[in-house]
Amino acid sequence: MLARLLQHADAPTGAALRKHSHILFLLPNAKQLSDGWPDCAPLAALLKRRRMKVGELGKTPLAGSLGNGALAAWGMLDPGKSQFESQTAVRNALQLLLAENPREVAIVVPGDAAHRKYAAEVAVYCAWVNGALLPERKKKTEHRPLTTIHVYGHRDPNGYPALRARAEGLLLCRELTMLPPNELTPASYRDRIRQLARQHGWKHEEYDLKRLRKMGAGAFCAVAQGSADDDAAIVHLRYRPRHARQTVALVGKGICFDTGGHNLKPARYMHGMHEDMNGSAVALGILLAATRAALPANIDCWMALAQNHISPKAYKQNDVVTALNGTTIEVTHTDAEGRMVLADTLTLAAREKPRLLVDFATLTGSMHVALGDRYSGVFATTDELAAQAVTAGRASGERVCAFPMDADYDSALDSKIADVKQCTLEGDADHILATRFLKRFAGEVPWIHVDLSGSSCKGGLGAVASDVTGFGVAWGLSLLDSMARNLSALDPTTS
Repeated sequence: MLARLLQHADAPTGAALRKHSHILFLLPNAKQLSDGWPDCAPLAALLKRRRMKVGELGKTPLAGSLGNGALAAWGMLDPGKSQFESQTAVRNALQLLLAENPREVAIVVPGDAAHRKYAAEVAVYCAWVNGALLPERKKKTEHRPLTTIHVYGHRDPNGYPALRARAEGLLLCRELTMLPPNELTPASYRDRIRQLARQHGWKHEEYDLKRLRKMGAGAFCAVAQGSADDDAAIVHLRYRPRHARQTVALVGKGICFDTGGHNLKPARYMHGMHEDMNGSAVALGILLAATRAALPANIDCWMALAQNHISPKAYKQNDVVTALNGTTIEVTHTDAEGRMVLADTLTLAAREKPRLLVDFATLTGSMHVALGDRYSGVFATTDELAAQAVTAGRASGERVCAFPMDADYDSALDSKIADVKQCTLEGDADHILATRFLKRFAGEVPWIHVDLSGSSCKGGLGAVASDVTGFGVAWGLSLLDSMARNLSALDPTTS
């Protein structure tokens, strides 16, 4: 649950500030202190003690006590910096306060009108994102949710509904991703999705294993067959707002735990594999945020929910399975299960012929090698789509890098006994080969594949302070918003 927002258009008086125990001052970019900034004396003393210049606050925020014992933090925003850099600066300053688990924070934004508006937007979003509680199973904890945010210096007449919606979607994504694997099984995940569908009026449909076997979804079923419970399913949610003129399909990989199958992961790499369902949580978070924000776009959300277990029934190397679209696949490595469940899910989504198809997956280790955990990689069927994906990353503060997906990579996936190999054992350029494999199932629909190497980053990333970042929710909303404002941008006849 997000904190309530109380806005005060005027600059705070001394009496107003004395009511608060935790205060964030977000200063405009400057080389010296200004008489127009409130409570500058403590900041001047801090700067002198630390031998810092005012302009360094953009990189290194400071915190100190005010005369009444309140804790204040000072940060600085530079309008020439990127959205990612601004979010990072505010998150770092805000964490100096949130580390004490306050119930309320006051945010003060001095400066001209443009700075006050921008600083308030970034600060409110960061406070919402980082002030809510995330799953924790400790007997004793000091963590408390942030209940109230006060903003002084700018007032949004509507209370930032789009930012609140984005924060709600991001919170749902991170919460689901952080749940332990004995709590978030495919069965319990499906129950949670049903509840959300009822709550938000989404049309809900499930393709359980019995139905998928009958349909011939051999790629998905091969992964699911190793589980003791037949609880795997492809779940489809449909959102149809008024006045929407286009349909976007979101597909998410939802492997609730990944052992690696017969090609068993070592302990170091199996730890944390309950987060392998993050792609589905990103898709679901985007859907929730778009619904909350009443975004004028039809959305089909497809989630491939399963577990990759090892058992006598589990699929194995050299198996040949037939996917839903009739493609035969030679299994090369059982730990490449993500592309298997996505293959049949992409086929279902593409059959609906959406304007755009976007899939999210924590898919390959080679993307981590290529980018680390501060970016995610994207692949697109056209240069125009790739450029739009990168632009959405800049606008949202969730940075993405576009990679090639040229057809001549396909030769590495040639099989002697099937239409295609699932992957190679060498692993070279596996992020690209996985994309070329998935392209066979996305059909001719305009398509973006997001390999979520930024789903987890130690110490946080951008606006988010937790290791689990929810990367992709803000990016997806930015992309959808761009589409809503530019309907012709994705028209295949103009690209």
